[in-house]
Amino acid sequence: MTYRCVRHSRFFLLLLIVLLTGCGLFGPKEPGIGKPVKWSKLAGWQQDDLEGSWQALLQQCPRLEKRTQWKKICVEALALSSPDAQQIRRFFEEYFEPHRIFGRGGNTEGLITGYYEPLLNGSLQPSERYAYPLYGPPEDMLTIELDSIYPKLKGMRLRGRLVGNRVVPFYARDEIDSKQTPLAGNEIMWIDDPYGSFFLQIQGSGRVRLEDGTIVGVNYANQNGHPYFAIGKTLVQSGELDLEEVSLFTIKSWLLNNPDRADEVLNQNPSYVFFNLREDSNENARGSLNVPLTAQRSLAVDKNVIPLGTPVWLETTLPDGSTFHRLMLAQDTGGAIRGPVRADVFFGAGELAEQYAGEMKQQGRLYALLPKEQ
Repeated sequence: MTYRCVRHSRFFLLLLIVLLTGCGLFGPKEPGIGKPVKWSKLAGWQQDDLEGSWQALLQQCPRLEKRTQWKKICVEALALSSPDAQQIRRFFEEYFEPHRIFGRGGNTEGLITGYYEPLLNGSLQPSERYAYPLYGPPEDMLTIELDSIYPKLKGMRLRGRLVGNRVVPFYARDEIDSKQTPLAGNEIMWIDDPYGSFFLQIQGSGRVRLEDGTIVGVNYANQNGHPYFAIGKTLVQSGELDLEEVSLFTIKSWLLNNPDRADEVLNQNPSYVFFNLREDSNENARGSLNVPLTAQRSLAVDKNVIPLGTPVWLETTLPDGSTFHRLMLAQDTGGAIRGPVRADVFFGAGELAEQYAGEMKQQGRLYALLPKEQ
């Protein structure tokens, strides 16, 4: 055999191994947080003023300062007095390293959506107008922590209720909102919008204007244990809406125009969220990290991929096409936020926040800023 034939045979043997094992030089990156990259890879890093992110960072330090990798970071951050954007940038560059986040097949782009705090009209007493309840956490709902039996299932739990001596799944949406009203007595207030509770549950928190003009805040308190399902998918599959036009506003409009079919569609999502009253109604909603969320700086992520509290560099666009490159803090989670390159931007409260959150379904890239080893 000639040298050329031997060389070609080796090449094809190597190619065959790569194809069979999927671990060759050109194989896809594993989903999740990748290796460190240079700061210059972050588009717009030098332009972001970072001051909003700095305040969000300081707010979460009391929750993170006991973690070994965060102790020095928080001590040094709290020692800085009113830093400007350049000082903040140098701080992050000194204490953190950016890591690109990969999706399946090495894809670096994923879906970026938004959420906000809706404002509803309500009353502490039911009436003909205020006929739709917001429920607090049911006292008879059981929570079973699975890691107490299987340590590998840390953070996973089941919710149920007792029927005789059996534990069965807790009520789904169609049961909770049925005429039997199994949660009667757990109401924290009533609102005047038949679909207001449903959309409030999707957002996770909001504000309610009472009859005397007082505004109270409501926060996520618990969930019934059933999986979240996006009803927009049902409306697309049934031909009621085109995929490109699905938004908070088109779904609301469809429900209002089809009241006889609304319950059937709503019940496709068995997940149900329960609320509690916010102690300080002037404070922003709190996320899963239990710190007040910062508008356009707090991010909901999949905590199985990105640890809560992690600074995240986000590169995406707003629904109007404008660039949205900025430093966010992973301070929340959501039933629909699953997977590596998937995030939900908290836009705050008000009409503009509603507009952005209601229409946001952009492609974007994420970088996790992980603490350097001390």
